[in-house]
Parts: sequence; C-alpha cells; structure tokens
Amino acid sequence: MGKVLLKMDHITKTFPGVKALDDVNFEVQEGEIHALVGENGAGKSTLMKVLSGTWPYGSYTGNVIYDGEVQKFKNIKESELKGIAVIHQELALIPYMTIAENMFLGNEKGSKYNINWDEEYNEASKYLKMVGLNESPRTLIKDIGTGKQQLVEIAKALSKNARLLILDEPTSSLNETESMALLDMLLDFKKQGMTSIIISHKINEISYVADTISILRDGSTIGESMVKGKDEITDDIIIQRMVGRELTNRFPKREKKDFTGAPVALEVKNWTVYHPLYSERKVCDNIDFKIHKGEVVGVAGLMGAGRTELMMSIFGKSYGTNISGQLLMDGKEINPKNTREAIENKIAYVTEDRKGNGLILSNSIKINTSLANMAGVSSKNGVIDSDLEYHVAQDYAAKLHTKCPTVEQNVGNLSGGNQQKVLLAKWMFADPNVLILDEPTRGIDVGAKYEIYCIINDLVAEGKSVIMVSSELPEVLGMSDRIYVMNEGKMVGELSAEEATQESIMAKIVSTKDEKSA
Repeated sequence: MGKVLLKMDHITKTFPGVKALDDVNFEVQEGEIHALVGENGAGKSTLMKVLSGTWPYGSYTGNVIYDGEVQKFKNIKESELKGIAVIHQELALIPYMTIAENMFLGNEKGSKYNINWDEEYNEASKYLKMVGLNESPRTLIKDIGTGKQQLVEIAKALSKNARLLILDEPTSSLNETESMALLDMLLDFKKQGMTSIIISHKINEISYVADTISILRDGSTIGESMVKGKDEITDDIIIQRMVGRELTNRFPKREKKDFTGAPVALEVKNWTVYHPLYSERKVCDNIDFKIHKGEVVGVAGLMGAGRTELMMSIFGKSYGTNISGQLLMDGKEINPKNTREAIENKIAYVTEDRKGNGLILSNSIKINTSLANMAGVSSKNGVIDSDLEYHVAQDYAAKLHTKCPTVEQNVGNLSGGNQQKVLLAKWMFADPNVLILDEPTRGIDVGAKYEIYCIINDLVAEGKSVIMVSSELPEVLGMSDRIYVMNEGKMVGELSAEEATQESIMAKIVSTKDEKSA
C-alpha cells in the first residue's frame, strides 16, 4: 500500500435544513486516480469544497489531513499553495477576458505592477497544448464553447503546479472521443506522479480510469472503498451502491418507430448561420432536417460541429448573424425573431449552460420553474398567483425527483444535477410542441438520467417532438428514433435507429473529414 496523501476524517457539514455530509471518511493514496461516485445531492461536490477551503475550516467538523498534516484552509488560495487544484463542475471563467488572462488570474506572470504578457501567453500555449486545445491564448472565453472552456479550466489547474488534481464532472461537456483523450491524459499524469480525484456519473469512465472507487449516498460513505485488482468492480455493483437499488436497464423501454409519412412537427430548410463576431465565418452551412410529431431525433457530432449553434439559432435566433433559411412548423412557415416569439410558436430550448443561460441562481426553484410561462401562473390581469406558482413548482419537483427541502430554496444552493432538473421543469411547464434538449443529462447520475429518459418518453407519447443533442453516443443510440450527424457546420449523415451504431456515426464524421483533406 502506498503513502496516504489525503485523509478526511469524520467530516460533517450542515446547511440550513439539510445535513450535506454526515461523518464522512475519505482516504486517497499518493499517485492514484480515486473516483468519488454518488447520486446528485449525495455530497460529492460539498466534500471537495471542504477539502479546497471553499467551505473554510470551522464551517464543518472533522479533520482534513493532507501530506501528514492537519490543514485549516480558510480559502481556495491556501489549498492551491499546497498543490491542491480543483476544477469545479460549474465553470468559473470570465467571458470577456482571454484564455491566458483567465488561466493566470491572480497569479500573473511578471512583477506586481507590470505583467509579462509574452511569458503569460507562452506559458498558456504550453498548457493548452498539454490538454489538446488548439486555440490561441489571446482568444476571449466568450468566443469558445462550453467543452473548450472545460479544457481551459484543466489547463488552468495544471499551470498551478498541482500535486492533487480534483476534477468534478470533467467530461460532462465532451463527446466520447474527447472524453477518452482526457482520461488517457489523466493516466499519463499518473505516470508522472500526480494524484487525481475524479467525480463522474459516467460509469464506463470510472471503470476505465480509477484505481479506487468510493461511494457517497445521502451525505454518508457507503461501505469500504473498492480497489481495482482486489475487489469485484462492475457497473452493476457501482450503480447498486450509488442508488441503493438495482438498475436493470439504462434506458426505459419504448418501441422505436419508423416515422416516414408521419406528420412533420418542425422542418428546417437551407438554414445558414454566420458567427456573431466573425461575420465571414459560416457556422451552420445550408442545413436541412426535420422532426415528426411524437419522434425523438438525436443529433450527434464532435465538439465544435455546430450543434449548439444550430439549435440556438432556431430558437428565436438567439445565436448568430445573417441567418437565412426557412422554419416550417406544422407545414406553415414561421419566423421567430427572438426567444419570446419562439416560445409563442411552441419551441423550447434547454441550454447546455444551465448556470450562464438557463437559470437565475439567486432565485428560488419556484420562480425559475415558471420563468418561461408566467402566464400559466397568473390571473387574467397579469398578477402572479404565488400559491399556484408554488404548487406548480412542487409538482415538477416531485415528478423529476428534485432533491430540495422546499421549492423556496435558491437554485444556486442545489447540486448541478438538481439544477438541471429545475431547468427541464421550466421548459416542460412552457408546454412546447418541439423541445430541444442540449446535453440534457450533463452532470446527472444514472438514476436521475433514467427518470429524465422516462419524462422524454412520456412527452413523445403525448405527441410532443424532442430533439436531443448529446455528446454521449450511447444516450443518442438508446433514446433516438432517428439520428442526424453533424460535422464542421454541416449535416453529414442521417441514420435510422436500426442502422445506427457508434461506429456508423463516427464513420460519417471521419468520411467527411477525409473528403475535405483529399
């Protein structure tokens, strides 16, 4: 057995109305990759915030012992000085600063009054190369997608000479290929002596990369940590410990249908979108696709393929400039110029960026649930019925199994997965005919994923149409009646549920790359 680098002894952390951590014990060996697994709200992120000093010494009971010494971190800066770097699930980058400025914010190169920009940009380029991000360090954060921002966060952590790297859902914004590249990078870091703690709901990733697995459930440690090579570790065992029950099927049963000839809910014709800042750059290039009533259509593609940009441009032109093409709803042309008109035309968009664009974190679950359909909780003269608003939010919280003491709780105090459920509730209450889901289960545990899949099946059973953008190919394959494949701003393939496989989807992407290079 190797040296113990970290030991968290009898950690208890309480918030008003809830005990987030209840006598948790957690131990990490030096040089290992240790997975911390559990359902949303199990206390994983809270435990890491205790470790990093986000929740300072004195706000919890128990001891954090790092490198053989009891630590009393008052803030994140103190833990970083000890070589502990945390990449939180919710990104903490400043949109209108460059990649390099974000990476070295508070740790600038040069003197106190004179930043050495050449050194800063050169250092940033080095770390960006390490994480495989081909972007200029002078690029503004707002001009890159969520997935690339995740890689910037990792590069930022590496720039702090981390000895213990903590990654909270690091692949949530990445597709399968990019996720594997990141996991392989962690294995390379391990060879160089780095210790990592990874929090992830993707069981296949945990099985692939982790040396040791610890389970949290309802704020408590469940059983002994499982060690690779010593204990039997299977997906079923991990899931059963996480959720406290067996989960026999990852996807709820629904008969996949051939919708050929069925009524078309939404059709997109010759849709072209240009970048909002670089007006000569075409982001979506002459795209055609359609979705039938009662159908789940998946949209697959690599990061940067233009999937999010396409869906946002359809949703009231909330992304892009110089947009051209046609939108047909139930066969009639529509032209929603903003998100309000899109909602009026019964189109809803569940963003991948719940924190930045989806929710008001300082407001309650109740208020967030009714945001997109305030008329649904108002009297005829436009006055909001607070009691009705409360009951609506409570109904959706129960339906989606949102963990919260009350719907009056601020959304910012929820775990990432429960925030996602509130976001989904918000758009379900708007009662759309076409619901666009952009990474709908990002940062959500396997049990909660199943519940959301059931909700999707219920929606299409009612005749609603669902467009699912997902970087998780098993999810696209498991839920879709039909799949479109995007690459570099174009639709490069369409596959039925029967002919779609991970290999056939990637083949569509690779073939278009080969054609371009030929």
